[in-house]
Amino acid sequence: MTTATLTEGPAVLVGYEYRLQLEAESAVFPNEARFAGQVRRNANAETVLATLTSEGGTILRRGDNTLELIMPETVTAELTPGSVVLDLVRTDLAPPQHLNVFLEIPVLLPVTRGL
Repeated sequence: MTTATLTEGPAVLVGYEYRLQLEAESAVFPNEARFAGQVRRNANAETVLATLTSEGGTILRRGDNTLELIMPETVTAELTPGSVVLDLVRTDLAPPQHLNVFLEIPVLLPVTRGL
């Protein structure tokens, strides 16, 4: 699998649920696979802002070629404007396999908030 760095797509709006579907060109998300990814301010940041997992319902397999990532509003409410990074690991393999997917997602402060 080749490395893909994705920097286009919807921004995270602070305080609102965020969803993003990832589509691969080949069947890289088999039914039995489990996934995890850590959200950080940047790749060098020590602090993990959130951990998304298949078991936690924040990474959903939608098909052999599609995953959906979800950051609940409780997670996005703690973010500050700028950007966050996320990558994906397949955790059901020993050892876990990095999928070479790197996301940099803009984080914006919405005008309408606190409802």
